[in-house]
Amino acid sequence: MSGRFVEIPPRMLPPDTLERLLEEFVTRQGYDTTDTSGAGMTGWVDDVKRQLERGELLIVHDLQTELTEVMTLTQWRSFGRDVGDDEEEG
Repeated sequence: MSGRFVEIPPRMLPPDTLERLLEEFVTRQGYDTTDTSGAGMTGWVDDVKRQLERGELLIVHDLQTELTEVMTLTQWRSFGRDVGDDEEEG
């Protein structure tokens, strides 16, 4: 598994790409995008951005499948990774 996943800092993504990636995460996680005090999807995406800033979520690129997605720390660790791990091991 070494070298398969690369953490991508959110600041490295173009703003529109980051926005779409976070919207996909919100949708996939089953958030109710119709109920955030009138903010809808925008409210959830803003919340997810704050989670990224706090380090509670990570953006990860899978070199094997060539997919980029948002993961929780639990998901990241389930792959046997620690925060900050990248291709240095390989």
